[in-house]
This record gives sequence, structure tokens and C-alpha cells, in this order.
Amino acid sequence: MKIKGAIFDMDGVLLNSEILYQRFWLEALHYFNYPATESHVLALRSLTGKKAEAKLKSFFGESFDYPTVKAKRIELMDNFVNENGVEMKKGADILLPYLKEKGIKIALATSSPLERAKDHLSRVNLFQYFDTCVCGPMVKNSKPAPDIYLLASEKLGLKPDECIAVEDSPNGALSAINANCKTIVVPDLTPCDESIKPKLFALCDSLLDIKNYV
Repeated sequence: MKIKGAIFDMDGVLLNSEILYQRFWLEALHYFNYPATESHVLALRSLTGKKAEAKLKSFFGESFDYPTVKAKRIELMDNFVNENGVEMKKGADILLPYLKEKGIKIALATSSPLERAKDHLSRVNLFQYFDTCVCGPMVKNSKPAPDIYLLASEKLGLKPDECIAVEDSPNGALSAINANCKTIVVPDLTPCDESIKPKLFALCDSLLDIKNYV
């Protein structure tokens, strides 16, 4: 089936921002004296709201104060981004216009709120390429549930299997796979999980490699 749409995660895929989330979650947790490690914050990738809270409570107990720690993480990260900006991932500014030239519709499927996604993508002149955006608060169930990719393909007017979905994390990849998208993983902070590899449409070293599949 011809590929008619491309749906992208944002953090760790289009922007080199996943590393910032890891840094500032860790700093916020340490600020409140939680004994967090890198493995704890890596487990939060692509999770929103209740699932992230549940994950952290599984690590640090039911009394964990998620709203307070999250607010601190947002404060720290926003201060950093406002002062230093955010970097795009290599090839993002080449791949997105390439897809446009090919007549492929483009959607965003990110766990981040819309205002943050628009701000961060606009800082690197990428927001203009998206036909539609679906963000975590817009769906009932966050990744790895398929909701966000099902809604993104619907908003593009396409079937999920007419779309490639580009992800970096296990939770995100499972979300796209469960939605029946042609899932491509471009690893960011960790290698692709071995259990996911057989279910992928492609495993790429960089965004530029995706041009070979469309």
C-alpha cells in the first residue's frame, strides 16, 4: 500500500529534547530528595499524566507528590529552553520538506501539550510542515495505547496502515504498532528494544534514512 501520511513523535525524534526531559526530571526529583536514577526517568518516556504519575508512584510510593515535582521539572526545563533554545534532530529540516514535496500529509503525535509542542517546533522552524497535531491531553489513553496514532491518522483523513509513524522510545513504538501504522524507530537515548524489532516497518540510524522508505 502506498504511503500517504507520516506521523511523528516530537521529543527525541524531531527535537533533541528527550535528553532535557531526562535531565530535568532527575534534577526535580533530587530537589525533593527522591533517590532517582537515570533508569527511573527513562521509564517515563512518552507517558503522560496519570501513567507517568503511576509509574513514579511505583518507584517512590503512593505518597509521591507528582504535581509538585512535575511543576518543578517544568520550571527548570522552561528556564533552560528560554535561555538556550532547543535543538532539532539531524535531518529533520530536510525530511519534512521532502515529504511535503512528495505530497505526503504530515501529523504530529506527541505526549507534550499543544502549546509546548508549537513553541518548541516553531523555535526551529518545523511547525509549518504539519497538517495537524495530536497531543497527549487530546486522547483518553496515552502511549503505549494506540489512541494518539489512531486520532492522528483520522485527522489526516487516512487509514493507519497508509501512514508511517516515526518513534524513538518503546512506549511510542508500541503505540504506533498497536494502531497498525508502519512503524519506524530512530533510536535516541537507548537502542531499540529487541522485542519490538520484528514488528517494525524499519529501523533507521537517522531521520534522513527514512527517505528510502517513501
